[in-house]
Amino acid sequence: MSATGPGSQSASGLQIYRRLISYVLIHWRVAALAVVGMLITGASEAGFAWLIKPMLDSGFVERDPATLRLIPLGVLGIFLVRGISSFAAQYGTAWVSRRVIAQLRGEVFARLLTLPRRYFDDVSSGMLLSRLTYNVEQVAQAGTNAMVIIIRDTATVVFLLAYMAWLSVSLTLTFMLLGPVVIGVVLYVSKRFRRLSHTIQQSVGSIAYVAEEAIEGSDEVRMHGAQAVERERFEAANRRNTEQFMKFASTQALSTPVVQFCAALALSIVVWLATLQGSVTTVSVGTFVSFITAMMLLLQPLKRLTRVHAEIQRGIAAGESIFEIIDEPPEPDTGGYAPARVEGSLCFDDVSFRYASGADSVLDGINLDIPAGETVAIVGRSGSGKTTLVNLLPRFYQPSAGEIRLDGVSLSDYRLDALRRQLALVGQQVVLFNTSVAENIAYGQDPMPSRESIMAAAEAANARTFIEALPAGFDTLIGADGVQLSGGQRQRLAIARALLKDAPVLILDEATSALDSESEQHIQSALERLIRGRTTLVIAHRLSTIERADRIVVLDAGRVVEQGTHRELIARGGHYAALHRLQFRRETPPAADD
Repeated sequence: MSATGPGSQSASGLQIYRRLISYVLIHWRVAALAVVGMLITGASEAGFAWLIKPMLDSGFVERDPATLRLIPLGVLGIFLVRGISSFAAQYGTAWVSRRVIAQLRGEVFARLLTLPRRYFDDVSSGMLLSRLTYNVEQVAQAGTNAMVIIIRDTATVVFLLAYMAWLSVSLTLTFMLLGPVVIGVVLYVSKRFRRLSHTIQQSVGSIAYVAEEAIEGSDEVRMHGAQAVERERFEAANRRNTEQFMKFASTQALSTPVVQFCAALALSIVVWLATLQGSVTTVSVGTFVSFITAMMLLLQPLKRLTRVHAEIQRGIAAGESIFEIIDEPPEPDTGGYAPARVEGSLCFDDVSFRYASGADSVLDGINLDIPAGETVAIVGRSGSGKTTLVNLLPRFYQPSAGEIRLDGVSLSDYRLDALRRQLALVGQQVVLFNTSVAENIAYGQDPMPSRESIMAAAEAANARTFIEALPAGFDTLIGADGVQLSGGQRQRLAIARALLKDAPVLILDEATSALDSESEQHIQSALERLIRGRTTLVIAHRLSTIERADRIVVLDAGRVVEQGTHRELIARGGHYAALHRLQFRRETPPAADD
C-alpha cells in the first residue's frame, strides 16, 4: 500500500478490513448464528441490571413474597440464556475463524506456487513463511475475534445505556459527557497500533529470515566458527521484535486505564448527583443500585472495545502483507499451444537477458540452433551465463530481447504446463520431498505410474539396488529433502525421476560435479541411458565429463565465443583449450619422486 497521507491510509485500511470481512461473510449462516448469540449475550447484561430494581424495591423494601420467589428463577433464567447464547457466539466464531484462516492460507500458498521466479529472487522464504503463518493468524483475529467484541460489547453498551436512560435520562446524560474523551483516546491509539503492527510483523519476518539462514547454512556456520556472529544477528532481530512488542503493549496498557478512569469519573459524578438533597427523594434504592450496577457492567465492555482496536489494526497491517501476495500477478501464461510431445529442436534467436532494468546484460545476443536429439555442452567461467541460459527454457525468466523457439514455435506461444512437460531437469542441488522413494521418483506424474514403471526407471538410473536395501524399499520415507540419502543416491533418484518423465528435452546442470569417483561412475552410465534420443543441454565445470558431446558451446561474459566438438576446440587453441589446460593442470597429481 502506498498511502500519501493519513486520509488515504485510513481509506486503504477500511478497504482492507472490508475485504477481510468478505471472507467471514462467505460463512454468513454460521456467522449470523454467532451474531444472534452475541446480541442475546449483550442483552442479558441489561437484564441482570434490570433484576436489581425489583429485587431491592419489591423484594427487600416492600417484602413482596411473589417477587422474592421469582427473582432467583429470573437470575437462573438469565444466566441459562446467557450461557447458551455465549456458547453459540464463541463456537460459531471459532468455526468461522478457522475456515477463514484455512482459506487465506490456501490462497496464499496457491499464489506462491504460481508466482514468477523473480519474486522469489527478491523476497526471502523466511518472510514468506512468516506471512503464511503469523500474519494470517493476525488477519483472522481482526476478521472474527474482533468482531465478537465489537458486536457483543456494542450490543451490551447499547442495551445498558438504553436501560439507564429508562431509569434516569439526566444521570445517563451526565455519564455520557465524557464520551468524546473516550473516542479521542481510541482514535489516537488506533493509529499507533497500526503503525506498530507493521513494525512487529517486519521484525517477526526478520527473525524467521535470520533463523532460516543459520539453519540452512549450519555446516558453514560451524566450519567457520561463526556461531557468535549468528547469535548476534539473531539477538539483534529478537531484540527489535521485543522492543516493538513492548511499545505495542505499553500503548495498549495505557489506553485501558484512561478509558476506565473516564468511566470512574463519570460514575463518581453520577453518585454525587444522585445523592444530592433534591434527588434522593425521587430515586428509589432499587433504581439507584440498578443504575450503578448498569454503569459498573459498562466498564468491561468499554475496556474490551478500547482494546479491540489493537487487534483490528494489527489485522489490517497483516492483511496488507497477505493481500500483497494474493494480488501479486502470477507468471504470465498467455500461450495456447499445447502439443502432447515435441521433437525437441531448439533455436536461440539473438537472445539477451538482464535481471533488472538498467542492469548489465547477463546474456547478450545468443544465437544457437540445436537439432532434435543433439547433446550440447555449455561451458565457461563462473558468471558467464550458463545457468541463466537454460533457465530461459522453462520460462523461469523471459528474455529481455530476442526469441527462443522449440520445434519452430516461440516459447511464449506455449501453454506453461505443456511447455514444462517437454523438459526434464537434473541439477547439482537435487530437491526431494519427505515422502516415499516411489513418490519422489513419480513426483508430479498424474495419474501415478505403475510400480513396475517406477522400478524400471530406478533400474535404468542404477538406483534399484540401494533402494531395495532401504528399510521399506520403495515405500521408505526418505526424510526432509532426502537427508537420509548420500549425494550419489539423491542424484540417481533425480535421474530416475527424469527417466520416468520421459521428456524430449533434457537439462543437466552440474549433475556430477559434487560426487566421488564411484558415484560418478554409476551416474555417468545412468546419464548415458537418459540422454539417448533426447535433445540434451549439459552444463559442466568438469570438462572431462562432456568431451563426447555432439557440440560444445563456450560462453564468456554472456556471449557465445566458440562452438564445436572437443577435438575441434582443442585444435583451435582458443577459450575452450585454455579452460581445458587450466583444469587439466589442477586435476593432474604431481609425479612422484624416483
